[in-house]
Amino acid sequence: MYTIYGGLGSPYSMKMRALMRYRRLPHVWVQLNESSVHVYQNVKAKVVPILRYPDGSWHNDSTPMIFDLEGLHPGERSVFPQDEAQAFIALLLEDMADEWGTKAMFHYRWFRERDQQQMSRWILFDGMLGKGRDTILAAAAAFRDRQVGRMALVGCTPQNAALIEECTRRVLALLEAHVTEEPYLLGTRPSLADFAWMGQLSQLAVDPTPYDMLRADFPFTLRWLMNLDDASGVEGEWRDPKAPLSAAVAGLLGLAGEVYFPFLAANAEALARGAQTFRFEALGHAYEQGVFKYQVRCLAELRGAYARLSAPARTRVDEWLAPTRCLDFVRGAVS
Repeated sequence: MYTIYGGLGSPYSMKMRALMRYRRLPHVWVQLNESSVHVYQNVKAKVVPILRYPDGSWHNDSTPMIFDLEGLHPGERSVFPQDEAQAFIALLLEDMADEWGTKAMFHYRWFRERDQQQMSRWILFDGMLGKGRDTILAAAAAFRDRQVGRMALVGCTPQNAALIEECTRRVLALLEAHVTEEPYLLGTRPSLADFAWMGQLSQLAVDPTPYDMLRADFPFTLRWLMNLDDASGVEGEWRDPKAPLSAAVAGLLGLAGEVYFPFLAANAEALARGAQTFRFEALGHAYEQGVFKYQVRCLAELRGAYARLSAPARTRVDEWLAPTRCLDFVRGAVS
């Protein structure tokens, strides 16, 4: 039996819980609270979700855990397409959700006063059940101040808001057009890319301002998120590898080329020359933030995954990425 220690306000917790529900891996869910914070002592990075394996070992960081679970439970409702080229596309889109899509979650949650207030209170309520209203409100105020104070660190500044919001609406528009025609991004069964985007967007589905946006403009995507939270009853097939990519996947790859890879490359270049911040432009907007070492690793791992593709798979990936700027970035032709 696995144990997931996480929170309803954590996109990565929602990603992993939904994925494990789909894979039918026996688990229990533990909402982290004051009595369970000791679990952080078992992992190096104090981030959720934290997963305790049946053998008693402790793990976190969603993508390595997903790979690990694939090895431990091979062939059991895998979230990786069997086709090598499709699996690479799923990995790329998952990485984009985890590292760029999370900016939408953080921005919408902490940019506006109405969202700051509700979500700080809800998140602290989750972890302080029964501790008293005044205690919860006081803790929520402190947590809100801390999170708002971190916005510049993660790039969610007023100056960057236009790009983050425009990119978010483009992602949602692609999904809205897709989910009424096809169940998931790469077939009639969900991949790790679906779960990654579900995790980030699951938070927009509860925060006041983005919830209003979803309800008004992207209602089927909102319902898709609710359904994907528990897809344990879904039976499906992967998309025909010979078929063209769906418009949604092609569109997401286009955004990756316009926004995500330039973001990764600018960060890596800045870190290499010892700069503290980096800047790039996308979709007609400027974006600037401090450098992050972890995202240098993300770029390197995507390039490594591309380099490891077999020749036939790389040929098809090249065909899919050719209309976008992604190809030059994964080949390392753009530094």
